[in-house]
Amino acid sequence: MQAPPRTLTVGILGGMGPAAGVDFLRHFVQACAEQVRALHLPPCDQSFPEHWLAQVPVPDRTAALQQPGAGGHQPLEPLLQALGRLAALGARSVAIACNTAHAWHGELQARFPGVELLHMAREVAQALAARGVREVGLLATEGTYRSGLYAQAMAQAGLRCHVPQRGERELLMRGIYDGVKAGDLALAQQCFAAVARDLVERHGLATLVLGCTEIPLALTQVPGVDGLALVDPAAVLAQALAQRAYGAAPA
Repeated sequence: MQAPPRTLTVGILGGMGPAAGVDFLRHFVQACAEQVRALHLPPCDQSFPEHWLAQVPVPDRTAALQQPGAGGHQPLEPLLQALGRLAALGARSVAIACNTAHAWHGELQARFPGVELLHMAREVAQALAARGVREVGLLATEGTYRSGLYAQAMAQAGLRCHVPQRGERELLMRGIYDGVKAGDLALAQQCFAAVARDLVERHGLATLVLGCTEIPLALTQVPGVDGLALVDPAAVLAQALAQRAYGAAPA
């Protein structure tokens, strides 16, 4: 019997929404299996790291960014409490399974300097730059667009980021709230695919970043568009968290 690999405890801050947190956990387990195989070991129960998923009710992130100010509609306090629980459980690195929630990344990291809080947009931008991608389209929530999370991360990595027009953003939000969150994946797929096609055709894109953890739940391909690469930031972030769990240094 081979000894299992040495691992570190990591955490996942989910609940935004719950289905997205569960989907992120699926990506993380797959990424861990890849890490084990890379060590030339067969994946088994004992080769996976200790990991904790905090599925907590968090106020709507986009609504909070549209209505700044103190109050119960702000997500920072629930996020801090959940991150504190993960830290108390020994999590050395934590991933947030929500794109828009990264608008509070700086405040969360400052309050818990002993925990490495991974940044989804930066991980995606670095991964795409390493692949030689130079231009992408971004499907996301209105809150993510307003915060500039991906625009800043892409610019720092030398990538150009194209975003949908106002009416297209409204269609994306309908797909997220009336579609995925309401359990109508057919409506969500229709909304997301329509915006994706328009964005790709307008800018001649070959890569789309699905910058909301609920968009990949309904959009796995864009009908009528061949050769388009759909990048799921949750999968990229899960890879980064798995690397930390097996002791790899940050990129």
